[in-house]
Formats: sequence, C-alpha cells, structure tokens
Amino acid sequence: MGANELFSIEGKVAVVTGGSRGIGLMIARGFVESGARVYISSRKADACDASAKELSAIGECISVPADLSNEDGAKHLADQVSERETELHILVNNAGAAWGAPLEEYPDAAFDKVMNTNVKGVFHVTRHFLPLLRKAARDHDPARVINIGSIEGLRPPFWENYAYPASKAAVHMLTRHLAHRLVGDGISVNAIAPGLFPSKMTQFVFDSGSGEAEHAVLDHIPMGRAGEPEDMAGIAIFLASKASAYLTGAVIPVDGGISTTQ
Repeated sequence: MGANELFSIEGKVAVVTGGSRGIGLMIARGFVESGARVYISSRKADACDASAKELSAIGECISVPADLSNEDGAKHLADQVSERETELHILVNNAGAAWGAPLEEYPDAAFDKVMNTNVKGVFHVTRHFLPLLRKAARDHDPARVINIGSIEGLRPPFWENYAYPASKAAVHMLTRHLAHRLVGDGISVNAIAPGLFPSKMTQFVFDSGSGEAEHAVLDHIPMGRAGEPEDMAGIAIFLASKASAYLTGAVIPVDGGISTTQ
C-alpha cells in the first residue's frame, strides 16, 4: 500500500462538532481538502452556515447547527446526519466551552456549562452516532472517534480556568474508556491534546496589544511558536486514515513540546 492510499480519507463521511471556527474549522478544512464529505455543527447557526458555505467552495460540507451541551442537541445532530447517510466513518468531538475566573470568584455555573459541553457532550454525541459508526467499520479499517482534549488536561495551565482543564482530563479518560468498550465493534477512539492554537478561546493571548501575553506563553513552548492549521489537520487526517488502523485509546499531545517540560 502506497503512502497516498495509506493516508487517504477520500470518499469518507465525517462529522466535526464545533466545526465553524478554531480547531474544528482547521480539521474540517483538512478533511474537505482531502476529499471527505464533512458535516459541521456549532451552536450558532449563522456561523455554522457561513463556514459550511466557505468550505463548500473546496469540496462537500454541510451545516447542521446544534447545541451539544444537552442530550437533545446531540440526538438532533445524529438524527439529521442519519437522514442523509447510512454510515459515518469519522466523528470528531471538538465542540467545547471554557471559563476563566479567579479561584475565589469561580462560579458554580461555570462548571456546569463547561462539563456539560466538554464531557457530557462528547459522551452523548458519540452514543447517538454509534449505529452509523458501527455500519462504517471495516476489517483492518475501523470507524474513528477523535476527541479533542487539551494539553491542559495533562499538566496545570498557565491561567485560572479551573473547569476547563478538569473537563479535558475527563475527556482523556473517557477516550480510553470508550476505546476499550468499542474496540470489539470496530470503532477506534483516540484523542488529540492541543497546545496553543489560534481560536476564540485563546484570542486573549494574541490580542493583548503589547504582545506580552503571547510572548509569555510562547516562552513556555519549546518549539517557540503556536500551532498552525496544518499541524492540526495533519494529526486529524492521520487518526482518520488507514495509517492509524492499529491505534486506539491514545491521547496525542500536539503542543510544540510543552508536554516535555515541567
């Protein structure tokens, strides 16, 4: 098997939650450019529709807005895709929320919002897509679930956002649990743990004006830079392709080396 076939996802069907911006959009674009038919979902319909229209100039991309912080939203997304598709080869659970505040002022509502979206959302979306994922499984080429965790789920973060790193650590363990449970169904489950990438959540780092916040964070990254869209698309395509067929339950840091530091 040649390298082009080994890393090909052409003709596969993918769902990317939180696919209208940030890391989700990076992954969705990479999939579309690689010939997959991609469904993107986000809570804001206008943003979801606009991103799908943009990506449709490259290939096949369909907008399915949904609020994935509750089970009804997860079921709605799965039902909408099921009306169009008989199987789903790739599910990327990327939709997420964050909340920063000092320890003494951290609101209880923050934990509810972040945990509901980042952890329960991953669980419910995966569960409701299981019938389509099982139908897509092939011998030596499983269906794929790719959860987006965070380097903050592996080591303490640089700022106060208590619920977010706790939720991402939970995503990493949920990934391993689901991987063990679903391997017999021909479904692999892996996670990506991104470091610093440009997104709405990290916008405060890049928009500080003086550049002090950005330099302070970059000083902690051994490679000395933030992640770029190709960095995220590349690892996602690997996890979605035949090249990763023997991999499940892994949490892969894509962080410029932060995970090697103390």
